[in-house]
Amino acid sequence: MKLDFEYGQGSVSAELPEDTEVFIPGITVKDPACIPEDQIAEETLKSIRNPIGMEPLSKLAHKGSKCVIVFPDRVKGGEQPTAHRKVSIRLILDELYAAGVEKKDILLICSNGLHRKNTEQEIRGVLGDALYNEFNPTNQIMNHDSEDDEHLIDLGFDEAGDHVIMNKYVFEADVAILIGHVQANPYGGYSGGYKHCATGITHWRCIAAHHVPKVMHRDDFTPVSSHSLMRQKFNQIGMYMEAKMGKKFFCCDAVLDTLSRQIAIFSGYAKEMMPLSWQIADQRTYVPFAEKKYDVLIFGAPQFFHYGDGMGTNPIMLMQAISAQVIRLKRVMSDHCVIICAALCNGYFHDELWPYTRKMYEMFQKDGMNTLVDMNRYSEYFATNEEWIRQYRYCNAFHPFHGFSMISCAHIAEMNTSAIYICGAQEPGYARGMGMKTRATIEEALADAKKKYVGEHPHILALPLTFKKCAVHLMMKDEVYTG
Repeated sequence: MKLDFEYGQGSVSAELPEDTEVFIPGITVKDPACIPEDQIAEETLKSIRNPIGMEPLSKLAHKGSKCVIVFPDRVKGGEQPTAHRKVSIRLILDELYAAGVEKKDILLICSNGLHRKNTEQEIRGVLGDALYNEFNPTNQIMNHDSEDDEHLIDLGFDEAGDHVIMNKYVFEADVAILIGHVQANPYGGYSGGYKHCATGITHWRCIAAHHVPKVMHRDDFTPVSSHSLMRQKFNQIGMYMEAKMGKKFFCCDAVLDTLSRQIAIFSGYAKEMMPLSWQIADQRTYVPFAEKKYDVLIFGAPQFFHYGDGMGTNPIMLMQAISAQVIRLKRVMSDHCVIICAALCNGYFHDELWPYTRKMYEMFQKDGMNTLVDMNRYSEYFATNEEWIRQYRYCNAFHPFHGFSMISCAHIAEMNTSAIYICGAQEPGYARGMGMKTRATIEEALADAKKKYVGEHPHILALPLTFKKCAVHLMMKDEVYTG
């Protein structure tokens, strides 16, 4: 059979055996029904007015209350007119105004965490013109800055010994509102809930409690689940913030489908709300599909996806993206599974976006570096580099510690596969320098894998549009997820 896979800014075709199985999120197995567009506002308002485990905004807020609304960056959640951020924030503002809150006492914060600060154009995209034009002229929209010491507060160490530092505006607000998305995430199962505050409004030292090898290389991290140590740390950090603030976060999370449309809305106290939202999200996310384990996974990586332009060409970011698929798909992979990925891999690091990754790559080629884990000893050196921090703060670059989350994740593919092939690399040395094999075509890679790893009749799973649609976590057909 002939299939097209993402590659660069277009696609590449491959001729695969006729018994190759194909999975495309939302198509091969349909998502649960989403809320009809004309009912989204009604369902969202119903959720906001009937929060789980806490009082509604009409009782939490009043005239004089300082309110902060925290919303995710462009990496998650969709930008369609009925996207959850646009709908929920508008309705929440109406509730706050009705309770007597004045516009001047409301602040909107993009929870970019260690991601790059979103540009004005991107903020406009996720909020919509109406909200942007209402709050931006008065400087009431901002990106979180994890290096702005003046507007961070050090809360000390939680019971697990993790250092918790958070956004001071959120800490000091009378009402702190988190807008989240319950969407498949290899880091802890789902976005939203306490993951939102534990990663989006903190400091790199707080994120270093969980986005590191000692957490990410545990058996409970791969395959992905909602009961890993990482998820436990998200929850502990979030509840520790609440204890120190003396108030609960008011969360408004949407369970989303493959096209980022709302399946269900949950509002209230994260500790009680998250398990209920996950029950609905599990139906879309943990998909019982495979009747046999696969020896070969085949997909393609475009140049631009998820974190930004260069994901499919920067070798560190590409390896992280491949590992993210391993985390999601491990349940259906054989013990000798091989990954074949079509990727441009041409040496375009996008230095403006990830100014430190070229240096990371170069260091990995030297000084006794055998696996990506060996790089971890340099994490603080990178995380405290003043020039890279300045680029994060003022040039819309990712924070340098974010690269160590990427490297920690990137090693997972090597841990769980026999080989990783990059096909169609324009400068294949970059892929080889990350420990990956290279071939000119998918067909050549498959032939080599048959000879060396999987035999002449492997079970093959093709995954077109892997990075174009919101992913799922695949399971065996008779498997029941009880996370």
